[in-house]
Amino acid sequence: MSSDGTGENGPFGEERSAREEAPQYVLPLVVRIEKARPPARTDALETAARAVLSILGDPRAHGEGAWAEAMRAWQDGRIRKVVRRARGSEWRRAGELPGLTVHGESAEVRVFPPVPLDGWPRELARLQVSGTELDDPLPPADPDPADPVLWMNPGVAMSAGKAMAQAGHGAQLAWWELGEDERAAWRARGYRLSVRTAAPARWERLSAGGLPVVRDAGFTEVAPGSCTVVAAHPALPRRRP
Repeated sequence: MSSDGTGENGPFGEERSAREEAPQYVLPLVVRIEKARPPARTDALETAARAVLSILGDPRAHGEGAWAEAMRAWQDGRIRKVVRRARGSEWRRAGELPGLTVHGESAEVRVFPPVPLDGWPRELARLQVSGTELDDPLPPADPDPADPVLWMNPGVAMSAGKAMAQAGHGAQLAWWELGEDERAAWRARGYRLSVRTAAPARWERLSAGGLPVVRDAGFTEVAPGSCTVVAAHPALPRRRP
């Protein structure tokens, strides 16, 4: 499922800018879904978010690194993400391409360097993108108070693939707001985080609280400008008035 994390006014609500007009790249993510043992939905969302953080913090994504040019081009435009699914030989072929595989409790997600919208590798272009549905066998536990939480909007229904992309957007917006020391501390903890659906009253408080908010462009599943995720990182409230 594709998503670019921007509404008509951009990821933080700013007016349209050169970001909207730049050549557009997309960050591919592939979730492993075997018929006999699909991952839990919440674990898949959390693993996708950590995969996005892992590539953002990877040395190859910076300076003269092998992925740096593509990462800069992607972040200069919309921060589109597309989640596809694979199993069996499809998953093994995807694993042969440059990228990072991140493991959750039951989920495996591989993230790849950004590619042009019309320049997907054949091994990824053939994978299914729509209809990725997952369930939680048990209700998720309360999040650890020490961990960042990506709060999902309780009023916006999304497929698992769409929600994975949105969780990735939320993690990225939080990353952009952090300083280098805060990023390093998060990296040292393995990018621990939780993804939870907020109760309606909490969502109202969170979405009005000055934290990073994902506003979707509305290409798939949700209306343009829908607020889908609030990124709550323990470091952020202390940095805001």
